Amino acid sequence: MTTSPERPAGLRHTATDILLVLGLVGCVSLGATITIPGLSQPEEDWPAVALAAVSCLVQLRARRYPRAALVVCAGCTVATVALGFVLTPLLLAPLMISLFWLATGTDARTSCAWGAATIAVVVTTSVADQPTTDMIVLRTVGPVLWLMLPLVGGSRNRLRRAYLESVHARAAYAEHTREEEARLRVAEERLRIARELHDVVAHHMAVANAQAGTARHLAPTHPEQAMKLLDELTATTSSALLELRATVGVLRQIGDDCDADSLEPAPGLDRLPELIATCESAGVEVTVVTEGEPRPLSPGVDLTAYRIIQEALTNVTKHGAGTGASVRLTYSDSRVLISVTNEAVATTSSVPGGGYGLMGMRERAHSIGGDLHAGPRPEGGFEVATALPLHPRAPDENEAIL
Repeated sequence: MTTSPERPAGLRHTATDILLVLGLVGCVSLGATITIPGLSQPEEDWPAVALAAVSCLVQLRARRYPRAALVVCAGCTVATVALGFVLTPLLLAPLMISLFWLATGTDARTSCAWGAATIAVVVTTSVADQPTTDMIVLRTVGPVLWLMLPLVGGSRNRLRRAYLESVHARAAYAEHTREEEARLRVAEERLRIARELHDVVAHHMAVANAQAGTARHLAPTHPEQAMKLLDELTATTSSALLELRATVGVLRQIGDDCDADSLEPAPGLDRLPELIATCESAGVEVTVVTEGEPRPLSPGVDLTAYRIIQEALTNVTKHGAGTGASVRLTYSDSRVLISVTNEAVATTSSVPGGGYGLMGMRERAHSIGGDLHAGPRPEGGFEVATALPLHPRAPDENEAIL
């Protein structure tokens, strides 16, 4: 059997209220016996004790019903004053507790309005009971000050509780925000890793597959060319292993413990001749045309340009082996335009939006503020065109790591 977590707090409040009631009854009983020289008081103090007992008992529900408890306590206090008892702090104790719970459990406007009305009724009754007495200060100023004290204390307690609740709410919101941000960063990092591994593995495996197939085809009739292709196949797989090792090495590093000198630099357009040579060994003739004066690119843009060209040529290798491809680089003042075209017939995996390769190219281009379009050409074949800024709009250090 399980218990509610609110039950222990409720039991503590009930025990505290019972002790408070017993203490208030003792205070009021003592206050009813106090006499002041020059003032006439009732000979019997039991009426004040009886009224005080009622005022004290309602304190058991004052936390939940502060207005009702205040009305009962105010009525009993007014009746006590009408009987001729002097308003000492001991007799006012139940009413003070009710005002405290009222100020704690309600807003400032409500507590001020009800508190002012209660003080006015009590003081007016006290003055009307003995209007000609010389102890007018005792019957007016004293009760006003004593009854204002719990209002101030209750208001401070309410403000403190509201402040703590706001602090807890902000802490919970900050924790939730941190968790959401952490999940978002993990998702972005997983996507970046998947894109990078796809570019590294897919290209080399596609080239290796084309080289192996061509070598198998040439082996019976042209063994020398087949052996040459097998040598190139070994170089292709070795290059794939090196890039994969460098990528995994970056992913496995912890803090600054990784030796940066042991890692291969991120590829860029300076490695474009090596990429073209690899594709040509797989049977794809690639021509490169550069227009405009080559401009220096930031590391992130340089990596993105290389990966887009690599993926486009990989698609040519897989779907258009034996055909030609053309790479065009156009430099302007603020961006570089890249287009990769081929005469191969577009397959279903080559259409825009199909496959992870085209998706990864678009994500790379968009991540640095560029744009990419891919699709069949009107005159036949397929084209991948992208426009990349020379310098990305946002820091791209994370993108340039791999």
